Amino acid sequence: MTLLVQISFFLLLTFSLNAAERLVKLDEPKELSSEAIIKDWTRFNGLGDDAKSLESPLLKNWPENGPRLIWSLEKGEGYASPAVVGDLLILFHRLDGKEIVEARKAVSGDPVWEYSYPVDYQDRYGYSAGPRASPVVCDGLVYIHGVTAWLSCLEVKTGKLVWRRDLAREYDVPRYFFGKGSNPIVSGNVLVLNLGGGGGQCMAGFDRTSGKTLWILKDEWGASYSSPTLATIHDQQVCLAHTGGESKPATGGLLIFNPETGKRLVRFPWRSRKYESATACPPIYLGDNHVFISECYEKGSAVLRIAEDFTPEIVWENPKIGIHWMTPIEVDGYLYGVSGRHQQGAEVFCVNWRSGEVIWQEPVGWQMEIDGRSIHLQLFRASLLYAEKKFLCLSEFGSLVRANFSPKGWKIEQRAQLFFCPEAWTLPALSCGLLYVMQNETDRMSGLPPRLLCYDFRGS
Repeated sequence: MTLLVQISFFLLLTFSLNAAERLVKLDEPKELSSEAIIKDWTRFNGLGDDAKSLESPLLKNWPENGPRLIWSLEKGEGYASPAVVGDLLILFHRLDGKEIVEARKAVSGDPVWEYSYPVDYQDRYGYSAGPRASPVVCDGLVYIHGVTAWLSCLEVKTGKLVWRRDLAREYDVPRYFFGKGSNPIVSGNVLVLNLGGGGGQCMAGFDRTSGKTLWILKDEWGASYSSPTLATIHDQQVCLAHTGGESKPATGGLLIFNPETGKRLVRFPWRSRKYESATACPPIYLGDNHVFISECYEKGSAVLRIAEDFTPEIVWENPKIGIHWMTPIEVDGYLYGVSGRHQQGAEVFCVNWRSGEVIWQEPVGWQMEIDGRSIHLQLFRASLLYAEKKFLCLSEFGSLVRANFSPKGWKIEQRAQLFFCPEAWTLPALSCGLLYVMQNETDRMSGLPPRLLCYDFRGS
């Protein structure tokens, strides 16, 4: 056996042991229904990029202690959600001084491959030093955007590196408040990214198979933590990006542009004057040439009507509806989301998106016994996922709630305390009847470290 082969074998063995040691298998999921509708989860907001799932049937009557935990995987730092494609789950996190991409069997959690590289980053505000952006999968390739602006492309099946770009070095991208964190998006053969480089290099388009830079959209607005979305407005395929990085004075707003060429169509300022305002809510296309944008530091939310010549007009604005990072969900002409910069004061809302009328806006909470004490819990700044005409809500303290939200009000139908710790700020992923939840801090009830949790959500 040659030295190179011995080293390769040792590294593979080390990976296998470490990967296996972090995995705890507890149960097997139910068989899928013969009528099951299952979908991949290719990006942090799912296939439709709207935090909605078409999966069915799902678990309706939860066991007393909540949905069954199938397996758990100890993970490192970061707020990225997993991607699920076919039988593989792709996880991106930071562990032992490296940003790690690893593929797992989606049903069992068994390791398949791993790719990693060293990372030197410390969050200046004391938050997680791991990645913020989630894996993006398209046509057998997975795209990874690290906290220090490394952009990598890997083969989904093998983990083989296809191309890699050091964007911080190439484009003078600063660290910003919390490192780099916007998710890329694929449009045709273009990978679009909120770049935020020096010299006004705001947005960028890369050839998604080679990594070659195709275009740079110049604008003084830097990179926010909001992820770009795609829409068709006036029969044109466009990209929506809510931009705005670290700058004095604070500047930023909505850009609408052609994702194939980078040609700008709309520039609409929408940013708090506060220096430390970090925009993270993605822009939402509501249909009929209307776009929703939101930030939580001062200006709040607005709906814009985009004219045929792409001139933006404010339909309504409301400074009292300010979304920090979650993705609001549109259902039957109403928009549902969570408003609030901090835990205290966060409120779920229902608004008629055409008129701007706030139908209701209030905290959603309940009483719960923990260690013999009755405490009042809320959704706080929850993430919402819409499936089977219900809302699955993950609170930032690990409460999983299925609720009915409508213009008539709200009603909690099921709830479970999956863990109890802060910073559960990651939207769960739902694929093949399995719900994947990220626990980003140590559980204060069990003492268990940060984990990726796989729950059986398969219905009959």
